[in-house]
Amino acid sequence: MSRSPSRFVLGIALVLPTLCFAADPAWPSRPVTIITPGDAGGVLDIRARWLAERLAPLLGQSVIVDNRPGSGGSVGTQAGAKSPADGHTLTLIHLGTMAINPHLYARLGYDPLADFIPITRISGGPQLLVVHPSVKAGSLAELISLAKAQPGQLNFGSAGIGTPGHLAGELFKRSAALDVVHVPYKGGAQAVSALLAGQITFMAENPSVLLQHVASGRLRALAFTGPTRLKSLPEVPTTNEAGSPELELVAWTGLAVPAGTPKPVVDRIYREVRDLMTTPKASEWLELIGSYPRTDSPETFARVIRDDHAKWGKVIRDAGIRLE
Repeated sequence: MSRSPSRFVLGIALVLPTLCFAADPAWPSRPVTIITPGDAGGVLDIRARWLAERLAPLLGQSVIVDNRPGSGGSVGTQAGAKSPADGHTLTLIHLGTMAINPHLYARLGYDPLADFIPITRISGGPQLLVVHPSVKAGSLAELISLAKAQPGQLNFGSAGIGTPGHLAGELFKRSAALDVVHVPYKGGAQAVSALLAGQITFMAENPSVLLQHVASGRLRALAFTGPTRLKSLPEVPTTNEAGSPELELVAWTGLAVPAGTPKPVVDRIYREVRDLMTTPKASEWLELIGSYPRTDSPETFARVIRDDHAKWGKVIRDAGIRLE
């Protein structure tokens, strides 16, 4: 059977634009925005601005940080989910917005498992479990023994209900069968101040806000909740090394785009961010703030989110945690 030359040419004309877009998408064609679900100057904002400054020359466009705090990060994350799926709006997502909040808020405004395409984690950081120096516990095992000897007398603070520090405390409490009391504060700064004043016994929090107090001797570090030690406190063991392997919490941060974003755009963003976060400078910077680089593929990152969504949903249900 012979084919008409005109039909062949028409077929090429129809297929060629698709092939060109797949190979070299015209992205970005305007400034890129990173929606950050946290306050200016906060932990998330610091990460977003570091990333934006270094991504801009790689993309050939300005990268703008848009802070959208509120409801534990849900406000900004919802805005990201509803943004155009063209790759010009990225959302900084984290453990709280994707795996914790869905089990705390009745009306979340987004589906973490359906409304986004995860791109990659950019960092992962443990919580650092610390006690006031007056507490007679120099190790995790000694803190457990102390709590068992004084049921209901010890307490732990957190930055608020449903925060990673709260969940780390609940996991510790349940895994070691402890009777300790949770004291939620309005933010990490208040909780740290209370611990420094000896008003609470212990807490788990982002290492970046605790390192200076550990270095000065005002707090005592017992363990990291991650899989590896941090260079900033090499003498402090992980919870696994301290005999509590089930007490692992890695508070990761990553990037996502709305569902429906073209795959070539997703792949380009992933390559640029991966190459940036695997540089020695990125590792050094993250180490200073108590984290380490993570550059999962989109597929691996999606699996991390699903697994953490299930894990922390069970912890929240078992502990009966509710937002008032």
